Amino acid sequence: MSASPDLPHVVERAFAVSRRAGYVSFCRNETGRLLAMLAATRDGTMAEFGTGCGVGTAWLRSGVRGEKARIITAELDPRLAKAAGEIFEDDPQVEVLAADWSTLLDKGPFSLLFLDAGQSDGGWSGGAAGVDAVADLVEDGGIVVLDDFAPCEGWPPVTHGRVDSLREQWLTDERFTAVEVMVASDAATIIATKR
Repeated sequence: MSASPDLPHVVERAFAVSRRAGYVSFCRNETGRLLAMLAATRDGTMAEFGTGCGVGTAWLRSGVRGEKARIITAELDPRLAKAAGEIFEDDPQVEVLAADWSTLLDKGPFSLLFLDAGQSDGGWSGGAAGVDAVADLVEDGGIVVLDDFAPCEGWPPVTHGRVDSLREQWLTDERFTAVEVMVASDAATIIATKR
């Protein structure tokens, strides 16, 4: 996917860094626009588990409106973390860590937490995106965004012939009010607000 002329400058920079690094797994523009919109409603600290080359982080940053808001993102692969760090090296509101996602455990609670539900690299597996693993990391009224779901119209949600237990967890957990939103014909995102 190439950057289009209507993308925020920081997102264009992130796409350029991704191309140079040969990294092709990144936040879709449709999800990115949703992240920017949600970031515009947040103060405090936002976080991302699994930075990649920083496209998702760039979308979050493009939505930040206040000087008090900040974003912390962790990427296990030092090469990718270094590439992402280039995008934000002069931005005091963004901190890119070359570290496992668990490094962020003591930096919350977060007003917004972005997780790649399909991620199996970057220092964590999709299991870390489970409700129990992150519920205490989000402040009351805080938002969790999980992307990389295939749309599903039935219940229980089934993906690849099996019940999608991660999606089912998020949509039924009483600590959150959650909704699945299609961001494209082949992609869905879960947005959950902590009660």
